[in-house]
Amino acid sequence: MIKGALALLVQGGGENWLPHLWKERFLDVCAGRPIVLLPDEAVDPGEVHYAAVWKPPAGALAAFPHLRAIFNLGAGVDALLADRTLPKVPVVRVSVDDLTKRMTEYVVLHVLMHHRQQLYLWNCQRQGLWEPRAQWAAGAIRVGILGLGTLGLDAASALRRLGFQVAGWSKSPKDIHGVESFHGPDGLEPFLKRTNILVCLLPLTPDTRHVLNRRVFALLDHSSPLGAPVLINAGRGGLQVEADILACLNDGTLGTVTLDVFETEPLPADSPLWHHPGVIITPHNAADTDPEEISRYVARQIARFEAGEALDNVIDLARGY
Repeated sequence: MIKGALALLVQGGGENWLPHLWKERFLDVCAGRPIVLLPDEAVDPGEVHYAAVWKPPAGALAAFPHLRAIFNLGAGVDALLADRTLPKVPVVRVSVDDLTKRMTEYVVLHVLMHHRQQLYLWNCQRQGLWEPRAQWAAGAIRVGILGLGTLGLDAASALRRLGFQVAGWSKSPKDIHGVESFHGPDGLEPFLKRTNILVCLLPLTPDTRHVLNRRVFALLDHSSPLGAPVLINAGRGGLQVEADILACLNDGTLGTVTLDVFETEPLPADSPLWHHPGVIITPHNAADTDPEEISRYVARQIARFEAGEALDNVIDLARGY
């Protein structure tokens, strides 16, 4: 029996995202299945049953009349779901332990960098100054995680073990040992008011677009040893209003920020964020996941699906995640 082809449409990213490498990976794990790299290789559209994609051009997937499932190779699906011509088939998001662990590494690293005053220490190093400041314990800092999905839950657990006072906000109620939980519109303001370091791991949906704005920053708590609140956004660039972030850094509403995602990526060379002394920038690599593990995950899903089992981690198109 000839297996339906898997089409690969991959755009952007760093070394891990080079399209020809993705083809090599899928050839290894999808034995006997045609793997077609688009738009470089020709294929009969009717033979394509699956697509594995990252930021495909709008309309590209509409060409395949027998498509059975779409696998999004990264965690964020907002760019994919914005395509109004997207075929009405299941869209599966990547959910592997490697991705979760890497995001937790990133969140813990940057919470600790702000907590341990690393920006100040780097500045001292550049000036040749030996001027240590008093350092408080983790228990003096209240971290708030905006988004308590798989990633948020794991990060919350790790931060709690380090001694931080951890709370989280989610759309619906959560019951998490050792983590103060808030939910829904009524829970957002009290969540923000108790938070010194705000970590955003929300998906990008119409409801969450530009949620990281001046109104939200102004509600954060200023009473901690940090002096001014900290923002860490490792979610999506469309969650943040970058003009508000800069203005709030300049007037003291925010103290420092870490940004892994941006409204325009790559971040334009003329963005003032690059050179602001209160900003740490990373190039959307917070949860860069082992591509071999992603390929194996997709291959396992296809095999199970063709054996009559349900796909895991299918996106709810109504919610956008």
